[in-house]
Amino acid sequence: MPRSRADNPPFQRAGDLLAGRGVSVPSHQTRGSDNWAMPTYRDEAVVLRTHKLGEADRIVTMLSRRHGKIRAVAKGVRRTSSKFGARLEPFSQVDLQIASGRSLDTITQAMTMHAPFNPIGADYAFYTAGQVMVETADRLLPIEGEPALQQYLLLAGALKAMVNGTTDGKRPPSMIMDSYLLRAVATAGYAPVLDKCARCGTLGSHDRFSVSAGGVVCAACREVGAVRVSAAVLSHLTALLTGDWPATRAVTAATAQAASGVIAAFASWHIERTIRSLEMVDRSGSGFVEKFPLDGTSGQRSSQTGDPR
Repeated sequence: MPRSRADNPPFQRAGDLLAGRGVSVPSHQTRGSDNWAMPTYRDEAVVLRTHKLGEADRIVTMLSRRHGKIRAVAKGVRRTSSKFGARLEPFSQVDLQIASGRSLDTITQAMTMHAPFNPIGADYAFYTAGQVMVETADRLLPIEGEPALQQYLLLAGALKAMVNGTTDGKRPPSMIMDSYLLRAVATAGYAPVLDKCARCGTLGSHDRFSVSAGGVVCAACREVGAVRVSAAVLSHLTALLTGDWPATRAVTAATAQAASGVIAAFASWHIERTIRSLEMVDRSGSGFVEKFPLDGTSGQRSSQTGDPR
């Protein structure tokens, strides 16, 4: 009498495997469930942006310390009963536990690391400058999952300096933003050349800046589109690039405004996309001295001005 497939040991073993009979089930899987426990990891990150997903969830894009740019789902954060919805807003620096997923990771825990970042959203000048920073970080890192420690430290440090002040005291949000833009682009490999001709390498102080050339150019290498820059503007650009905050104490509104224009064009050129948030930043220079007056010795706000906000 021919044997059936059920009597055939190989087929019976296969049937047992499919049915779950005689197969050890890992402790992190519930029998009868299709969901396996996902591996988790911890990291700290700065929130760059969020957008809605479904009725109550959000997809959060972050720049993390160890995993570069990551996107993860924050479930239920749009409900009023959410435990950590407010912690996952742009500019927040958070300590996270994340569960790895097939397409998107899932945030399972979030703890605020630096509460002082929160006032950024309460002031227009701070908010628009912060938006430029997080948008720039997002654009400079198109590939997710690639570690970018220096970019993370730079962004976190810039947000902290904008709220708490630099090593030489408070500076306007737009100045912190300009310094961040220069240094972020430089960290990505596009540092501006300010002490010699970007084309031929001729040393000296040149008075034309070419965005396409990547820095100042001499008279022989001057090209259409190169803009005239004063020695004061070049000095200010150098200070912002190197983080020489004492050198920025006496900068005038006109010099800061001219440098900001050069920085905006330079950053947009090398990112190869327009930084849309820059359109919201006030670059008129009005109120620069009045809102952020500096004394000539300590770099701190004048005692007569009080809180600028």
